Amino acid sequence: MPESTTEFLERVHRQEYAKLIATLIGWLGDFELAEEALQDAFVSAMEHWEQNRAPRKPDAWLTTTARRKAIDRLRRSKPQIVDPEQLEDLPPKELAVTEDFGEVGEIPDERLKLIFTCCHPALPLEQQIALTLHTVGGLTTTEIAAAFLVTVPTMGQRLVRAKRKIKNAGIPYYVPPAHLLA
Repeated sequence: MPESTTEFLERVHRQEYAKLIATLIGWLGDFELAEEALQDAFVSAMEHWEQNRAPRKPDAWLTTTARRKAIDRLRRSKPQIVDPEQLEDLPPKELAVTEDFGEVGEIPDERLKLIFTCCHPALPLEQQIALTLHTVGGLTTTEIAAAFLVTVPTMGQRLVRAKRKIKNAGIPYYVPPAHLLA
């Protein structure tokens, strides 16, 4: 039996979410905006792919759509975190979702940067783990709350606080140099 659009989209979400969210956070520098834009892109995909066939490269389609959704959100908001015009002018090579390795040891997407940001020592350990499970692992707030044996609203607040701290403290979105890894 052929896979339904919903099943296909769920599979894409499980397999590609971490890479997509990491890419968007890298462009935008804002966890919440990236998550909202990606969520909007998945909703658009559900609507669009129901009527038309799913694209050959669903991750590229979702990345492009999420980028456009983020630009739309930035234009509608009063305080501008990132200039939407700058996002439109990104070179095509930076917008492509690829599995090619450019240099030896280079990670082909932004997930490693995302892991280092989520696990920054300025965040309490519980927030580091919860944020990593949520953004990189794709677990829901409910699943993480169950693992921590706390209520869903409590875990939701921890995640919000962690994202806010990253933004307000200016925690960098990068892989630290080797001498800082110890």
